[in-house]
Amino acid sequence: MILIALGANLPSSYGNPEHTLEAAKAELAGRGIAVLKSSATIVTSPVPVSDQPDYRNAVISVATGLGPQALHDVLKEIEREFGREDAERNAARVLDLDLLAYDGVVMTGEGVLVPHPRMHQRDFVLGPLCEIAPEWIHPLLKLTATELFHSLPEKVSRETGAQA
Repeated sequence: MILIALGANLPSSYGNPEHTLEAAKAELAGRGIAVLKSSATIVTSPVPVSDQPDYRNAVISVATGLGPQALHDVLKEIEREFGREDAERNAARVLDLDLLAYDGVVMTGEGVLVPHPRMHQRDFVLGPLCEIAPEWIHPLLKLTATELFHSLPEKVSRETGAQA
C-alpha cells in the first residue's frame, strides 16, 4: 500500500486549505497517480503548538508506477507549484505532501525515507490512516495503524483541534 499524507493551513491560489487538498488530489490524478482511497479531512492544531492557523489533514492511498524516490520528487514538485515556500521547519504552509509508506519498502540513508520517520508519532496522520487502512502494518514497528494510534499519549480532537 502506498500512503501519502496531505496537510495545509494557509490559503493557496486554489482557495482555502480544504480546496487546496482537493486540488492536490486532482493534480496527483492528472499525473497518473491514482487516488484509491481518501480519508475525511480533519482539523488539527499546529504541532508544535503555535499561533498558526489550524491545519487540515488527510491521508490517501494511491497506485502509481513510480518508485518511492520518483514519487517523493513529484510530491515536492507539486508542493512548489502550489506555492509552498520552504522557510523554517514546522512553518505554516499552503501544502504539505508526505510519502508515508510504499508497499512495505524500507529506505534509510540519503534521499527519501520510507516509512516516514515520524508518522507513528502523529495523531493527525494516524487518525486519518485508521479511517482508510486500520490494519495497515508499519514495516519497522510491526504494529497496525490502529495499534499505533491507540498507543499515542495525546490525541487532537478531529472537530476542534483541542487536546482530548
